[in-house]
Amino acid sequence: MKVNDFVIKFANVNGSGSASANSLFAKAVFRMGVPVAPKNIFPSNIQGLPTWFEVRVNGNGYLGRREGIDLMVAMNPQSWADDLASIVPGGYLLYDSTFIREIERDDIKTIGVPLTKLCNERFTVPRERQLFKNVAYVGALTALLDMDFEVVKGMVSEQFKGKEKLIEPNIDALELGRQYSLQHFDCPLDVRVETSDAVGNQILMEGNAAVGLGCVYAGVTVAAWYPITPSTSVAEAFDMYCHKLRVEKETGRKKFAVIQAEDELAAIGMVIGANWNGARAFTATSGPGISLMSEFLGLAYFAEVPSVLVNIQRGGPSTGMPTRTQQSDITACAYASHGDTKHVLIFPSNPSECFEFTIEAFDLAERLQTPVIMMSDLDLGMNEWTTSALKIDESRQWDRGKVLDAEELEKVEQFGRYLDVDGDGIPYRTYPGTHPEKGAFFTRGTSHNEYAGYTEDGSVNVRIMERLLKKFNTAKELVPQPVFGQKKQSSTLGLVYFGTTDIAIPETMGLLKEKEIRLDTMRIRAFPFCNEVEKFINDHEQVFLVEQNRDGQMRSLLITECEINPAKIVPILNYDGFPITAKSIVDMISKYLGETKTKVEAGNFAAE
Repeated sequence: MKVNDFVIKFANVNGSGSASANSLFAKAVFRMGVPVAPKNIFPSNIQGLPTWFEVRVNGNGYLGRREGIDLMVAMNPQSWADDLASIVPGGYLLYDSTFIREIERDDIKTIGVPLTKLCNERFTVPRERQLFKNVAYVGALTALLDMDFEVVKGMVSEQFKGKEKLIEPNIDALELGRQYSLQHFDCPLDVRVETSDAVGNQILMEGNAAVGLGCVYAGVTVAAWYPITPSTSVAEAFDMYCHKLRVEKETGRKKFAVIQAEDELAAIGMVIGANWNGARAFTATSGPGISLMSEFLGLAYFAEVPSVLVNIQRGGPSTGMPTRTQQSDITACAYASHGDTKHVLIFPSNPSECFEFTIEAFDLAERLQTPVIMMSDLDLGMNEWTTSALKIDESRQWDRGKVLDAEELEKVEQFGRYLDVDGDGIPYRTYPGTHPEKGAFFTRGTSHNEYAGYTEDGSVNVRIMERLLKKFNTAKELVPQPVFGQKKQSSTLGLVYFGTTDIAIPETMGLLKEKEIRLDTMRIRAFPFCNEVEKFINDHEQVFLVEQNRDGQMRSLLITECEINPAKIVPILNYDGFPITAKSIVDMISKYLGETKTKVEAGNFAAE
C-alpha cells in the first residue's frame, strides 16, 4: 500500500474549467497535512489543446518531479494514448466510462466512472455539466483515496466565499462522484491519503505571488510592465496586494502606480526613470523581454541608476516554449547590453526566497547603484509550492545606499557623481531637486568623468570602467551567499546547483547514497560569485553542475569568472521544458562515473 507517496496526473482539455477542480484536490491533500507539489502543465494557446495537472504527494517532503504516474485521471481523448502509456505497471486509470468501454493495457487497474452521464442527469445547464464533471471526479477521488471529505467540503466553502449560491451545487457534484465510487468500487485503493502533520507550519504559495508581496514590503511604489508569459502574474500580484495594503482607508487614495507599458522597452525605461527620481520601481518579464531591455540595462549600469528586474525564465530561443520552464537566460542576463557590462543576479529556489530575495534586491540595487535581476522561472513562478512561512521583519530599515541630502552637499566643495570616495567602487548620488547648484540633477549614460562631465579621453574611461569592476567585486560580499550541504569537506566529488533544481536535490542525495556515491553539495544563490564558490569547486576533484538549459550556461559563467579548468565541471543538463528529476540527475552522474572509470570510492574520501 502507498500511503502519502504517489503521483497523480489529471489530463484535460484547455479551457474546460478543470484547473480549479485539480487545484482543489491538491490543496485538500495539503490541508490534510501532507506535502504536495502541484504542476500546471498548460499549452500556450487559449483553448482547445491538451492540458495536464500533475501532483506529487510525498509525506517525506520529496517534492521534485518524478517519472511515472501512479494514478491517471484521463479526461481528454486527444491525449488518451500518451496518458495511458505514462501509467506505471500496477497503477490506476480513472476515466469517464460514459464513452470508453475498452482499455488497451492489462497491467493497470481501471476505474470507470460515467461522469458525463451522472452530471447530465443531475444538472441542466450545459456549462455547469462540464464544470461539475471536473468536481465530480475530485469527489470520486475522495472515496478512492480515503480522503477526509469534510476537509474537501470546507475548502469548497472557502473557495466560493461571497458566492454562496455556488457552494451547494459544487458539494452536490462532489457527492455525486464520491457516492458512485463508494457503491461500485472497493474503497479505498492501495494508494491513499492519510492525515499527517508533515506540513507543519509550511504554506502553499506561488513564486510570482511571493515576489509581488515582496515588492510591497520592499517599499515599491511603481511597477511598469508589459504582459508576457510567465511573468504577468508578478505585476498582477503586486497590484492585488497594493489594493489591500497600499490604499488609505480614510480617503481611498492609492499610494502606488501600476503601468502597463506599450512594450518592454518602455517598461524598463519607466523603471529607470522612477528609480532615478528616488522611487522604488520594478518590472517583470521573461526571455524575449530581456532581449528587448538589454540596451536600457546598459544605460542603468553605466549611468549607475538602481533598477530591479524580475525575470521569470521560460523555454527558448525565440518564442520557444512559452509555457514550459528553463534556466536559459543566465548568460543573457549576466552580460546584458553591449560593451563591458556585468549585472547582479539572484537565484531564489522557493517562494519563501522569492519573497526574501525580492526585498533584498531593492536594497542591493540602491546600495550598489546598479540593475539587479532576480532569476526565477515558470516552474517556481506559476506553480504552488510547499514552502516555509514567509518571514516579515517589521523593524527592517531599507538600505537606500549612498544618498546625499542638501545639508551634506553643502559640505562638499565639488560633488563628484561618479567619484569613488570610500574605495569600494560605489560613488555617492542625490535625488533630483536636492540642491540647486551642486550637480544634484546630473547623471550621464555616455562616456563621462568622475564629475559626470562628458569626455572621450580614453584614460578617463578606463578609470570609470575599472571602478565599475571594483563595485562589482564589492557586490560579492553583499549578495546572498551560497548554501552548503555539509560543514566541512567529506568527499572528493561535489554537486553544484541553483534555483529550482534545489527541489530535486534531497531525493537525489538519497538515491546516490543507495549507490554508495557520496558528494558534497553547494547551492549558488547569486552572481557575482563569492570566494566560497570558487573554493568549493577548487577543493573537489570533480564537480557536477545541475542546470536546466542545453549549453551549460552557469558552467560557462563559472569557468569564465573564476578561471576554472573546464574539465573539472561536469554538466548535468535538462532542457525538455519540464523540471529535472532526481532519477535523471543520478543516472547522468552514475553514467559519467562509469564511463570515465572513476572509482566511486573516490567520493568516499573523508577530509581530515
